[in-house]
Amino acid sequence: MRTLRRLLATAFRPLRGRDLALHAAAVTFYAGIAVVPVALLAIWLTGLIAGADRVRRLTGRTIDALPDAIGAPNALAALIDAGLHLTPWLAVASLLPATFYGEGLRRAFVSLREPGESLVGWRGRILWLPLLAAAPALLLSLLLALPVTSSLWVRGGWYSVLGVVLSFLAAWLVLTPVVIWVYRGIAPGRPEWLSTVLVGSFTAANLSGFLHGFVLFCSLPLDLGVPFGGFTEIGGVVAVGLWLYLFHVIILAGYAATRSASTYQRARRTHHLADHPDPVPAA
Repeated sequence: MRTLRRLLATAFRPLRGRDLALHAAAVTFYAGIAVVPVALLAIWLTGLIAGADRVRRLTGRTIDALPDAIGAPNALAALIDAGLHLTPWLAVASLLPATFYGEGLRRAFVSLREPGESLVGWRGRILWLPLLAAAPALLLSLLLALPVTSSLWVRGGWYSVLGVVLSFLAAWLVLTPVVIWVYRGIAPGRPEWLSTVLVGSFTAANLSGFLHGFVLFCSLPLDLGVPFGGFTEIGGVVAVGLWLYLFHVIILAGYAATRSASTYQRARRTHHLADHPDPVPAA
């Protein structure tokens, strides 16, 4: 137990003296601006490549399988329909708020590492663009798995368990390159590749499980409007914001672990070079 505690303290040492909750809340603010434009652009680009009818066909069974206790199927269906009907001008208009996500992540990473970087917002926005460009491939990969996992889920019993496992694996595989780019490309400092891949993949697995937990939350018969005077819509927005906040806590914790692992990897390499210097060539 003491060894585990020491390992965790070492992994999350970059967070010492930092207000992780405040940084996660700041990223969530930027995400609140960007998440819908990002989704709209990803759906629009995927529809242009794969065809709108195919996107509707691939997502139809998933929409039917989602729990409707708090209106998740209707919200997802409306989002997909809006994305597929996006015009080029609306897509250009969505691009600016979509890049706010990269700015929020970059600002949080810089603040946790070494505050004071110049043009931090624009760096984050530009470095976020490669993920937007890759969004159709990533989203289409996930959409191809959805009909299988959704059909297993609606069959019930052990088929539902298998559907959840396959859905978890699909989301993990899609999220892994995203998280790796976030830690290696958007974050400052360029951590070592091995550390980034290992910790990024582990973080993506946690995020995949967390997203499935949100689906479970959507199935609970909760009246989200009770704390807000009966305004269910406000309760739904707050609930999504809370889950986004916890989502970013995981991302920032993973970034801290990536930095620690990268520092350890560089120290080991330096120590190895000091113990085994290159031989001096003979005259």
